[in-house]
Amino acid sequence: MFPFIQAAGWPIYFLLFASVVALALIVERLLSLRSHRILPTTLLEEVIRVYQNGKIKQEVIDQLAVNSPLGRVLAAGLRNVNAPREVMKESIEEAGRAVAHEMERFLTSLGTIASLAPLMGLLGTVVGMIEIFGSQNATGANPAQLAHGISVALYNTLFGLLIAIVALGFYRHFRALVDGFVVDMEQQAVKFVDIVHSARK
Repeated sequence: MFPFIQAAGWPIYFLLFASVVALALIVERLLSLRSHRILPTTLLEEVIRVYQNGKIKQEVIDQLAVNSPLGRVLAAGLRNVNAPREVMKESIEEAGRAVAHEMERFLTSLGTIASLAPLMGLLGTVVGMIEIFGSQNATGANPAQLAHGISVALYNTLFGLLIAIVALGFYRHFRALVDGFVVDMEQQAVKFVDIVHSARK
């Protein structure tokens, strides 16, 4: 590993730092954005059962709010279960916006790394090219300096592109995942609102 870093020159340290940060963000989002953590499969049925049994206590709502992102959205509905339909929907939408913002956490940072990595690689390429031109003198080129300049240019370009490809791929994946979760939560929340207000009629 160390010979690779030596061959790539000092610009590689920026890319190494970016790769470590990107890896940490990817692992964190993979663990956080698991379907069973965001949308527990039986949660809506349990909330409907609680509502139909009339067991809407504050501690039940508080427990539901910390259960999962879907639980927080449904808890907002339960808090306003006796309010008009529009008020209940509005409270659910507000909770949904907050939950969506939380699920998008760190995605901007990952997208920034995906955008910056090729530029950092390009910086290394420029540094390598400067070394290549610096190897020229009156008697010809210094082969060792020429080879080092070429390796700096190529290693940094390669590493920058690799980081960008991986980071951008995961960024797109997580964005699509969050969008899907938001749609599922909206559908379940609307179903809950419909059940509550059809039961009143």
